[in-house]
Amino acid sequence: MTISMFQASVPVFVRALNNLAGILEKGVAHAKECKIEETVLLNSRLFPDMFPLARQVQIATDTARSGAARLAGAEFPAYEDNETTFAALATRIHNTVKYLETLQPTQIDGSESKTISWQSRSSTKSMQGQPYLFNHLLPNVYFHVTTAYNILRHNGIEVGKKDFLGT
Repeated sequence: MTISMFQASVPVFVRALNNLAGILEKGVAHAKECKIEETVLLNSRLFPDMFPLARQVQIATDTARSGAARLAGAEFPAYEDNETTFAALATRIHNTVKYLETLQPTQIDGSESKTISWQSRSSTKSMQGQPYLFNHLLPNVYFHVTTAYNILRHNGIEVGKKDFLGT
């Protein structure tokens, strides 16, 4: 049985990002209820050498958007990393989901063997489409969504597995 690269990527990214948006909404509500400045939560980290919440959201959206576009052989919009509010992060997530929803199965299906190249912080990387999706994109999106979830949970926001899974 062959796998649909589209079904294994775009809907998965959309769901993870929509769930992240819901988690962030709980963060906003908590901040208002407890009279906590949004910037306190947005700049929170799990450990000093880790990125803060806002950056985790930016990387999750960047990875989903650029990765799906590379699989599709399409251009993707670049976003400035300048969000300083939960509302701005929600807009970034919404815009990423809107972009992902423009991609069609015919653009991504069949990309299993396609060579995908991208620039990391230190070098140019290349791999075939299926390993790129399963060994790079999906783990990275889930890592950053999970870390954003964990930052908020660590700061007392009442989120749970149902929020993460979207059930």
